[in-house]
Formats: sequence, structure tokens, C-alpha cells
Amino acid sequence: MHAESDGGAPPVVGTPQPQEHRGGRRRAAGIYGTIVTAAVLAAGGATMSTAALAVAALVTLIVYWAAEEYAELLGAQVEDGRLPTARQVFSQLANTWPMVSAAYVPVLTLVVARIAGASAVVAANIALGVTVLLLLFHGWSAGRAADLRGGRLVVVTLIAGALGAVMIVLKNFVVTNLH
Repeated sequence: MHAESDGGAPPVVGTPQPQEHRGGRRRAAGIYGTIVTAAVLAAGGATMSTAALAVAALVTLIVYWAAEEYAELLGAQVEDGRLPTARQVFSQLANTWPMVSAAYVPVLTLVVARIAGASAVVAANIALGVTVLLLLFHGWSAGRAADLRGGRLVVVTLIAGALGAVMIVLKNFVVTNLH
């Protein structure tokens, strides 16, 4: 998830970035976090308890987020030959926190559906459906931020939603054919 600057070179840690770039980075982190959440829900939705699945989704995202940011910071250090300041590290972590916070709505949906009486599998499916809706929203929002309209906006929106739909198809394939 390494965003490119206008010149094609990766942004240097600590280099002030335009607001549009930070917004794009946050948007990308949210999409990535939603997809990872969908993958965890799909992988464990038929076999894990709701509590274990909720914890697995959140912990997985925190680990992915920390690993991605460590790799980004390390890569910038190798390119620049210097360590980023604490302020730069915290700024970068804040910019990509949406990767983790993207799990909040699907996990909350999972827990609420289960409390409302849905089985663990049905609750996971409902949460997966919410991830598809979130991905559609993320795709539409990113397309609008890029000033896309008409067919191009529809295509970007549907591609984002399709990523979540693929997780549902994979979950159903695994449950049907491998269990």
C-alpha cells in the first residue's frame, strides 16, 4: 500500500505531504483494512466463536498495520540513511490508523447480530455483507475525491465492492467444499 507522489517517487518519511496525499493514504488504508477484515471474517466465520472472531479481526489488523508501517519506515530509512523522528513516526501511524479502524463497524455488526440472536455463521455473514457495503462506500468516496463521474465512478465503486464479494464467495466455497 505504498502511495506514490506526483513525481512517481515514494514520499520520504518526514517530508510534508499535501493534504490530498494524506487523504488518499487514509482512504487506501481504510480500503485495505476493510478487505483484511472481510478476509478474517470469511476465514473464521464458520469455525470460530463470535468473540474469537472479533478479537482475531482486530488483532490481525493491528499486526498488519504495525508490520506495514514498520516496513514503510524502514524502507524510508534505507533510502534516506536516517531514522525518522518520533513526530514523523506518530504522524505516519495516525495517517494509516484507518486500516485498523476499518474493522470497527463490521466487528460491531458481528457482535450486535450475535447478541440479537443470529447464529455465529449468520452473524459473520451479516458482518461480511457490511464489509461489502463499506467497500462500495470507500470506492465511491475515492472516486468522488478523484472527480470521477458517470461510468468511471460506477466502475471504481463496483471494483471496490467486488473485492468484498470475492471474500463471501471464498467463504462459501470453503464452507461448502472443504468442511
